Amino acid sequence: MSWTEAGFDVAGQHVLWTDLVGNVGALTTVWLAIRKTIWTWPVQFASSALLFAASISAHITGNALKQALFGALAVYGWVRWSRGTRGGAALPIRSAAAWERTLVVAVMALGTVAVALLFTYLNSRGLNISWAPWPDAYIFVGSAVATWAQGRALVDFWVIWVAVDVIGVPLAFSSGLVVSGAVYGIFLVMVAFGFRDWLRQSRQLRAVTV
Repeated sequence: MSWTEAGFDVAGQHVLWTDLVGNVGALTTVWLAIRKTIWTWPVQFASSALLFAASISAHITGNALKQALFGALAVYGWVRWSRGTRGGAALPIRSAAAWERTLVVAVMALGTVAVALLFTYLNSRGLNISWAPWPDAYIFVGSAVATWAQGRALVDFWVIWVAVDVIGVPLAFSSGLVVSGAVYGIFLVMVAFGFRDWLRQSRQLRAVTV
């Protein structure tokens, strides 16, 4: 047995250590994002690497690709937040502009269709990239957009995560990733707190600059 398949059984379900530790890291990432600390990004990078391994082991290629993208976006967010907090300044969080919201909706809609069709095509070629191409594509694109928005310190990224989690919870459970499914549920609660905190601070910052 390789290290990516190592784990333990709970109530008849095999729990992967990579899935467990990776999701603990993912939860920690959300907590760090609520606190608006730069440590959000290195922790996200590490947890993405572990969840990539878990997804490959569970043959959920779409989710694995999502984690690989998360790793790349973690570098992007790290750079953006480092610049935004240079000299000890507070992270300049804000609500998205109209063009940014339009871009988010367009990318999520068109991106989901494009990725789902790609997954479906690859399945037809015998690659078995995803057993649920459409929800997998939606989660893949939505997660990427949410992380991009988070890197830009947009309050709206919390709302995008809610839209992703609504699909992510049942898909994770049906794929046998019990820990991931439970974590998605916890995410929803943490996202509510994060959205409230970021929205309040963005309004305070806007009031000061007006």
